[in-house]
Amino acid sequence: MEKQKNNIQTFEYKAEMKQLLDLIIHSLYTHPEIFLRELISNSADALNKIRFRKLTDKNILDQDAPLEIKIEVDSKRETFSIEDTGIGMTKEELINNIGTIANSGTLDFIKIMQQQGKQGLDEKLIGQFGVGFYAVFMVTDEVTIETRCSDINEKAYSWKSTGTGTFTITECEKKHRGTKISFKVKESAKEFSQNYRIKEIINKYSNFVNFPIFLGKEKINTINALWYKKPEQTTSTELNEFYKFISNSSEPPLGHLQLSIEGTVSFKALLFIPENAPYDLLRSIHDEKSLNLYSNKVLIQSDCKPLLPEYLRFVKGVVDTADLPLNVSREITQSNPAMTKINQVITGKILSLLDNWAKNDKEKYFKFYKNFGPLLKTGINSDFYNRDKIIDLLRFNTSFTNDTNEFELISLKAYTQRMKEGQKEIYYLSGEHKEILDKNPNLEYFKENNIEVLLVTEPVEVFIMPSINEYDKKPLKSIDKADIDLIQKNKIETPEDKLSTSLLSVFKTTLADRVENVLISKRLINSPATLVVGKQGMDTQMEKMLKMMQKDFKGAKKILEINMSHPLIKNLSKMYIADSSSELLKKCILQLYDGVSFTDGNIPQAAEFTQRMVEIMQEATN
Repeated sequence: MEKQKNNIQTFEYKAEMKQLLDLIIHSLYTHPEIFLRELISNSADALNKIRFRKLTDKNILDQDAPLEIKIEVDSKRETFSIEDTGIGMTKEELINNIGTIANSGTLDFIKIMQQQGKQGLDEKLIGQFGVGFYAVFMVTDEVTIETRCSDINEKAYSWKSTGTGTFTITECEKKHRGTKISFKVKESAKEFSQNYRIKEIINKYSNFVNFPIFLGKEKINTINALWYKKPEQTTSTELNEFYKFISNSSEPPLGHLQLSIEGTVSFKALLFIPENAPYDLLRSIHDEKSLNLYSNKVLIQSDCKPLLPEYLRFVKGVVDTADLPLNVSREITQSNPAMTKINQVITGKILSLLDNWAKNDKEKYFKFYKNFGPLLKTGINSDFYNRDKIIDLLRFNTSFTNDTNEFELISLKAYTQRMKEGQKEIYYLSGEHKEILDKNPNLEYFKENNIEVLLVTEPVEVFIMPSINEYDKKPLKSIDKADIDLIQKNKIETPEDKLSTSLLSVFKTTLADRVENVLISKRLINSPATLVVGKQGMDTQMEKMLKMMQKDFKGAKKILEINMSHPLIKNLSKMYIADSSSELLKKCILQLYDGVSFTDGNIPQAAEFTQRMVEIMQEATN
């Protein structure tokens, strides 16, 4: 409906504006500052349109006017204005464009929002000009638009509304092409008439709009949207400065990746891998800011978690896609199919970059691996699609490598390529430090036979190694396990072997309540005994960690293996021959068990251990 009085035309909205504004403010926007992002985005659209028109049409108003956006605020008068030199609007466009929300599709738009909620929104409707413009009513009670289109013979018009059901249009005296939006801010929104606050919002949301934005006489958006440039057009200085800006870091990145993807989903991205990790990576990574999501250079969401899997959260940068509407909620980004596809593409590209470093720039890769390896490894049990790629990126110390030279860390592929003839399993041993593992009795056989063993010292590795299960069709087996497939030479049975069987029975009887079984060891060379895990048992280091995390956790009984060729065991055999029921023999067996338990990381009963040691020493010195 239209009314006219003194050349002022009044139009009624077809929809209930209060209801609509309430839905927009509470369903689409989290913070009122978003209004400025919307207005700048609209101005940028208008500037893009006139720039395109100028390519083919020279007969336009203000042909040589600079393409720019000007913002003015007055904290005393509490006023705000934004003006662009864009394509402008005719009277009809004012009615239709600014009134889009009140014309075709509006009722359906409202019904969808009410009935299906945010996740059911028609996202194409959300991005229309009118919806974004009306965000301004979060910060003001009345808005004035003055606009003049680029056609030389068109008049200028003023549009005004309080957002309560009607708007007015009248002719005005605007001389130049473009659109100016002005208003007095609400009492609750005085901050938006302050220079510092407007500058802060522009830096946050619109720093990469590719038209100059002036606040007064100061140009605010001084950083270019590098992700729109071709890789060969960007300099290392630009990249470093851009990274420092988005990451708040004083250091340059370790490396970067620039993407321009066209296909089922289209996007541009500029990604950075930091030089250094947070002090406590696995804990603090949840507080680290990751990728920012843009739509046509305008920020949609900072720290957009759906863009990356958790194990790549250390990556910084921006992703810009036109496949998402500007006014999209966090809930929609989490469930949108385009986001899933972008995540998959980015993840694959980052893993490919790391693989390239691992093969062609070991120094860079090992610097990355030292910093972010613990987090990367968690992806093995969370990202099954890229599991094999992550496994190929793992690097290990081994019984052959020198841990002072990090470039000697090897991959599982390299390990399998240098396995001994006849070796069917990939062996590993877990513990706290390489120095401790080097002295582990279970490693003796492998050292003696020159068989390489992976040394697993990172806590996260303790959890992932059992889940890898196999690599290149070769099982991964902890040498703490009793059922490892050792390469054994044929051996002729001797009379001593029968004695061994009898001695084993004494060990089993004496340690019946402490061990699962007692076996003759095939792996010991220099040590008299060792504890190993049964076939269904848990890795020794994992068991230790669980005991630290859960006070009531009790590990399973282990298998004691004894070295029949060791002098101590031979002496025990002699004691058995002399007196098979000897109390000293039993004490020695218990003391030996407590000793290897201590080496295994389990502290025996101190008083009992000490008393027994004194008794044995006393008898030995008689």
